[in-house]
Amino acid sequence: MATNLFDDFNPISSKQWKQKIQFELDGADYNQTVIWNSPEDIQVKPFYHGDEFSKKAHVKTQASDFKICQNIFVHDIEKSIRRANNTLERGAESLRFTIQNENADVAKLLENLPLENKIVYFNLSFLSIDFVKRLNQISVTKKAIFYCNLDPIGQLARQGNWFLTSDKNNFETLEKISTEAPNLSLLSIDSGLYQNAGANITQQIAYSLAHANEYLNRFANQTKSIVFQISVGSNYFFEIAKLRALRMLFDLIAGEYNSNIKCHFLVTPTKRNKTIYDYNVNMLRTTTECMSAILGGADAIANLPYDSLYHKDNEFGDRIARNQLLILKHESYFDKVNNPADGSYYIESLTMQLAEKSLALFKDIEAEGGFLKLLNDGTIKKKIQESATKEQELFDSKKEILVGTNKYPNKEDRMKNDLELFPFVKIKPRKTLITPIIEKRLAEKMEQERLEQE
Repeated sequence: MATNLFDDFNPISSKQWKQKIQFELDGADYNQTVIWNSPEDIQVKPFYHGDEFSKKAHVKTQASDFKICQNIFVHDIEKSIRRANNTLERGAESLRFTIQNENADVAKLLENLPLENKIVYFNLSFLSIDFVKRLNQISVTKKAIFYCNLDPIGQLARQGNWFLTSDKNNFETLEKISTEAPNLSLLSIDSGLYQNAGANITQQIAYSLAHANEYLNRFANQTKSIVFQISVGSNYFFEIAKLRALRMLFDLIAGEYNSNIKCHFLVTPTKRNKTIYDYNVNMLRTTTECMSAILGGADAIANLPYDSLYHKDNEFGDRIARNQLLILKHESYFDKVNNPADGSYYIESLTMQLAEKSLALFKDIEAEGGFLKLLNDGTIKKKIQESATKEQELFDSKKEILVGTNKYPNKEDRMKNDLELFPFVKIKPRKTLITPIIEKRLAEKMEQERLEQE
């Protein structure tokens, strides 16, 4: 007869654990010594116990279904075709094309790619009914699943202007596209912008939801899914909880519209903590970030090559980035267990706290007129800048550490002659409707100073 070994041990309550910790602290204050506050004002305790756990985040994540996605910037059609075929042969399971020219021959681009039942994302730098209609027809012919990531609000936030169309704010054009392209998922949320610009996690979730709610107000009955293009940072457990909280809250808000709209997470590691010096450390950062993405419930992950800040797209960087995901999926078995965060009191607690704080901020945004109003009057940018400044101060004072940059730097490292791309904020004077939200890495100032001294 099988026996339960745990029956031989008396259960220990959270109160007993706290008393033991307090004894070991030798008089030091428990709350000030072993509890720390995150930038989101979430208290992180030294342990979590079942007898203090009352709320559970009912989030279902399908880790077994996540896809390895390859980013392809389309400039030369022939090169893009070769690259797409090559990357699919070498382990990629989906593709994300970035297309800036609406005259690009998309039919030729996709004609000979093996796309049946594959997911393909399109990030377009324009809003064109004719172009999306062509994609719609190709998706039918190829029996592929196309996500056409159209995000006029994200365009306004990132560039300061709407897409150039005949209507003032792109919504009329977007509505016409939805009727002309019924086979495509059209809407997307540029959530990564907020993370890369320095928003804290609560802001990232709340702004993404408020951003999505602007579309739900207009297109709840005309779309089946919304793609959230999300960036994840290196705060491992918080990022897992971020994705779970965002999915839970989106389902809650979409339910208010009596809608079955699903959210689809396309996740990429953040650029904010990446560096050009000691660049191999970027591989460590992106590995843990991809792990957070999988455990948090990403539907697809497009890894960031370790050298993407300063090198043009290249086969070696792509291969390493793709292999990181292949190792996680096929050698580390990250795809073998669904809902992998279930049962972790810590992650459940973080999920619920982030959800509660983000929902409160979302409600404040809606009460003040909605996301577009606050984006237009500069409130969103101001709030993100406040969070970014606090994080920058922590980095500058070495309280937030990037190894190889503000701690243990290799002073012999030289990068000036290896820069193929300009890795810093680009100044592009132009007339805009609003001041755009600018992505900026933590290490930029320090790296510029080092480059000047080489």
